[in-house]
Amino acid sequence: MAIKIEQKIVGYSIKRDEEPEAPRKPVKDVMHEEIARPDELRGYTYKIKTPLSDHAMYITINNIVLNQNTEHEQEHPFEVFINSKNMEQFQWILALTRVISAVFRKGGDSAFLAEELMQVFDPQGGYFKKGGRFMPSLVAEIGEVLETHMKKIGLIKDEELSEAHLALLAEKRAALEGTAANAEEAEPGDYPPGAQLCKKCNVTATVLMDGCMTCLNCGESKCG
Repeated sequence: MAIKIEQKIVGYSIKRDEEPEAPRKPVKDVMHEEIARPDELRGYTYKIKTPLSDHAMYITINNIVLNQNTEHEQEHPFEVFINSKNMEQFQWILALTRVISAVFRKGGDSAFLAEELMQVFDPQGGYFKKGGRFMPSLVAEIGEVLETHMKKIGLIKDEELSEAHLALLAEKRAALEGTAANAEEAEPGDYPPGAQLCKKCNVTATVLMDGCMTCLNCGESKCG
């Protein structure tokens, strides 16, 4: 059937079959305060025992799972609870758990919490954990638990020393051990006699090397 065109042709286009819309990539969800608490959370409980009390302390951190069943799946701390039979510190511990939980739910980078807590020093002096590691305060130990937990779920990445740095530390350590006359063979993890406590990693491994105090455990040095 012929169609007569009564008007002048001023333009034209080729009609094509409608193409299906490309599937949208899933939006990566991040933690923020608008996210409601789900009915079920993944929980991890850590036990710490200090010489400050006859009773152990249990720290439970519950994680919310963001972007579940996608390539962006990530656990994020949502709340924390601290429990112990010793109720002497109950008031400030309860306040601390509420503040930490509020920061978790606020979203953003919450890894700074662990570092801030680990820098708290008890004015009456800290204590030594099993194995001889110094802990400056009970709050600092709670911060260490937070750091351990965040490393486990991937929110904090370990700072690895370069191969050259590790080789230098091994060389210096061997030289220091070799200078000790009639020194017995050192066990793995032992450090030279007279080593001082490192303020960064809290291990008694800081020695004087080339006129500079250097930690043989983490590499911390006052000379940069």
